[in-house]
Amino acid sequence: MDLWYKSTRDSGLKVRASEAVLKGLAPDGGLFVPDKLPVLDVSMEELKDMSYQETAYAVMKQFLTDFTEEELKNCISRAYDEKFDTEEIAPLAKVDGTYFLELFHGATIAFKDMALSILPHLMTTSAKKNHVENEIVILTATSGDTGKAALAGFADAAGTRIIVFYPKNGVSKVQELQMVTQTGSNVNVVAIHGNFDDAQSGVKAIFEDQEMARELEAKGYQFSSANSINIGRLIPQVVYYVYAYAKLLANEEITDGEEINVVVPTGNFGNILAAYYARQMGVPIAKLICASNENKVLFDFFRTGTYDRNREFVLTSSPSMDILISSNLERLIYLASGEDSDRTKELMEGLKSGGSYTVTDEMQAKLADFVPGFASEEETAECIRSTFERTGYVLDTHTAVAAHVCGQYQSRNEDSRKCLVASTASPYKFARSVMTAIDSKYEASDDFALLEELRAVSGVKMPKAVQEILDAKVLHTLECDVDQMKQIVRDLL
Repeated sequence: MDLWYKSTRDSGLKVRASEAVLKGLAPDGGLFVPDKLPVLDVSMEELKDMSYQETAYAVMKQFLTDFTEEELKNCISRAYDEKFDTEEIAPLAKVDGTYFLELFHGATIAFKDMALSILPHLMTTSAKKNHVENEIVILTATSGDTGKAALAGFADAAGTRIIVFYPKNGVSKVQELQMVTQTGSNVNVVAIHGNFDDAQSGVKAIFEDQEMARELEAKGYQFSSANSINIGRLIPQVVYYVYAYAKLLANEEITDGEEINVVVPTGNFGNILAAYYARQMGVPIAKLICASNENKVLFDFFRTGTYDRNREFVLTSSPSMDILISSNLERLIYLASGEDSDRTKELMEGLKSGGSYTVTDEMQAKLADFVPGFASEEETAECIRSTFERTGYVLDTHTAVAAHVCGQYQSRNEDSRKCLVASTASPYKFARSVMTAIDSKYEASDDFALLEELRAVSGVKMPKAVQEILDAKVLHTLECDVDQMKQIVRDLL
């Protein structure tokens, strides 16, 4: 059956999957959501023997119903190939009785590779299906990881251009170097003087500027997004939760139908929303544990029902989570409201104008399976150190936030379910924070000397993605103020 996608702010607006992928954001500023959440048509017994690629097809065909089998399988095979350093694509590591789903084995050593390896193929296939002749301009804001993964995915992809905005001094040194050394005739990287929320708001403002859209369309361009506001980013993330459960079953770590809890380090809310979608598809997930760093706007929201971004923005050692406007939460709010697009629009306009909104008690009750937790900077560092000392396993700063919250949840609740933690980045991406957490003696060390120290300490080979940037030439030096973003886009195009 065909699945349609509607806007969270206008249920009357409906498009097919390929159109939603192309547009990225609905014209009214809403996010595209499926008109119903599909269910898996294969059992876990069948899934447990499937490869990652086979699992991806089983999941994604339920969402991308206007893609042919050949089109979708071609996108999948081109995405999940030797770019990943393990045949499993997303292996599981069992550490101290907790299961870490390692999502960092792709080309840019962060979980964004899981979706951004396939998005360019979904996008170009969608363009052909819809007879699009314009060049597609991918506009993306990044808190560190999306930018490089999107750049790598779209570099020299025919019929596309990509412009990435990132917060100057708001990402790690490795993250910045990964972006500013990116090659490709169709790529541009711009540092903004502001934080991630500024970058994200600036990109959304460009999408919502209909006059600018008409102006650029006349020149042969149309905008789309590689952020998780694009359903072409979100749907591939559902796959790895289905795959992880099936592999736990295959490894006899759980029995068929046994419920697990999932813990996700959360910033823009896309990764944990994907886990929620997996649960709605039939994966036996009990609690969705939402782990925040000191920018704990989501922690406060799930506890109180009030979302309030009017607070200090904290730069932490887990920069990909340094976010106060969690865009994907809008999709969950829409579902909790009973798919009331008028109500959702009202709440989102309240967030934009006043910086806050409050959901009803009835809506909050529908969110009861989301359990919030947060880790301070000290707790994050302590989790890295203690996990390493006990087990020799090295966590990155984001995964450590989730691991701390997982332990906190287990100690405070009588819940014996097994926990799956989304491990979102390689520790190599945040070597300074990781190594100084393990031992303060590393504080005076050079950033790049620490990469070698990390290799020695962890026994894990330095990823190709890190080796490549050590001597790479900086190609992108453009910077701008937030209010100059629209003009920068005009100038670049």
